[in-house]
Amino acid sequence: MNALVGSAHARGITTLTLDSPANRNALSAALVGELRAALAAAGADPAVRAVVLTHTGGTFCAGADLKSPCDPADFLALLREILALPKPVVARTTGHVRAGGLGLLGACDIAAGGPDSTYAFTETHLGLAPAVISGPLLPRLDPRAAARYFLTAEPFGPAEATRIGLLTLHGDTDDKDLTTALEPVLDGLRKAGPAALAETKRLVTAPVRAVLDRDGEALTALSAQVFASEEAREGITARFERRNPAWAQ
Repeated sequence: MNALVGSAHARGITTLTLDSPANRNALSAALVGELRAALAAAGADPAVRAVVLTHTGGTFCAGADLKSPCDPADFLALLREILALPKPVVARTTGHVRAGGLGLLGACDIAAGGPDSTYAFTETHLGLAPAVISGPLLPRLDPRAAARYFLTAEPFGPAEATRIGLLTLHGDTDDKDLTTALEPVLDGLRKAGPAALAETKRLVTAPVRAVLDRDGEALTALSAQVFASEEAREGITARFERRNPAWAQ
């Protein structure tokens, strides 16, 4: 079986690549498990100063694998582990990010998007709710924008994603422009003291970690509840059958 998460290391930076293009890097149990293991290995390696999380194919992450979704508790554990990792995690996306994939961006310390990247909280159109991902995202996002995009599932681009706090920065012209924009970020992380980085990350992630500590169990229960609902079954079936769900007006 081919690995779903690739790993490479150069000049203090470990790059973890989501590599399951057949299902658009959806959050299957296998991918979540491999990513958790890869993050743990990077966190324990003294040669690693920071982690870049990126992807193959045209989609960074499509959200939950609707045919074989991971346990919401395992996904929550992954988000907590990104936040608690003693190394900064930098997301780099040049493609589409949907639903649970946006939770990954929210958990990362820095998030960068290419000029053609797109974003959407698609849950409500499937009869679902953005339950677990609300934990890392609501503390970071503009409240009015979060309400709009959580409720309507509208897609938006990298400039809007940066404006509302989903992205830290974005490229304006092409993927090379994004690489150039990230160079000072990665150089700054390489020059920082490892212990100083770890303690500083603890400071800046404290509000998000507090939300997950307080609400994580309730959010995973809500996620499991809505996934098991009749409305979700209809929404997911409609998506596979490429039709509108019965409730659509």
